[in-house]
Amino acid sequence: MIREIEIKAANGLRVLFALIATQLALSYLFFATARSVTAGIRAGDSRGWVLVIVLVGLVWVANVVMFLGLFTIAPNEGKVLQLFGSYVGTVHDPGLRWANPFYTKKAISLRVRNFETGKLKVNDQRGNPIEFAAVVVWKVVDSAEAVFMVDDFKHYVHVQSEAAGRALATNYPYDVFVEGEMSLVSHTNEVSEKLAVEIQDRLEKAGVEVIEARVSHLAYSPEIASAMLQRQQADAVIAARKKIVHGAVGMVEDALAELSKKSIVELDEERKAAMVSNLLVVLTSDSHTQPIVNAGSIY
Repeated sequence: MIREIEIKAANGLRVLFALIATQLALSYLFFATARSVTAGIRAGDSRGWVLVIVLVGLVWVANVVMFLGLFTIAPNEGKVLQLFGSYVGTVHDPGLRWANPFYTKKAISLRVRNFETGKLKVNDQRGNPIEFAAVVVWKVVDSAEAVFMVDDFKHYVHVQSEAAGRALATNYPYDVFVEGEMSLVSHTNEVSEKLAVEIQDRLEKAGVEVIEARVSHLAYSPEIASAMLQRQQADAVIAARKKIVHGAVGMVEDALAELSKKSIVELDEERKAAMVSNLLVVLTSDSHTQPIVNAGSIY
């Protein structure tokens, strides 16, 4: 494993001023020496000035090469430094910096990024085809791992996030069919948290931290969407009917209790059964009931 080594680079402004001053001094010395050599050659006495001018010229070229060590770093950015293929360290301090001119410098952003996976067609735990998509928020926390452990960390994040989304979707049913069961629809927050953990486990070796992962799209596949909609409608109708019947029974019970408590009318078991039947029909009917007035005795 290659871990990030944070190093400090020299202040670029100070080095820049020093290099400019040195360059001006060397330029002046170079041209002054050149004039002396020219004058000596004309007089027939070079006295080794040629060697001096060669040395001054080499120093001048070396000073020019030193300018190549200057580089800039933006906020929330790092520069990965390598020397002939060997990892040296990463510089994080923003501004103008200077390091060995023979270092290769690769910029890597440490800013927060996000992307949305495409609509993935997968099968849920019950084998029903569904469409699943998620938004992943992430950032690089270890530049060395991001650069050296994977070939392209951005592509790696995208592929592994989609793989984690597929794996998660197959572990849960789309909707709740059993009371207390966790599903993709009913427990979105829990599913999102598990998705973030699943993606983080896959991206650990790439030096990436997953800040958040959220389900952005969840639906049945078009080929079964209409059938599943009918099933959901049927479930809703059954649930509504159960609630209506439960309420109607309570109302009938209250009515009988009030009649008995206030002694408004004495009802035998047959009349109670008829009253319960009539009240339940009225309370649970889909359409308005039509009253029938009984003008005589039921006997």
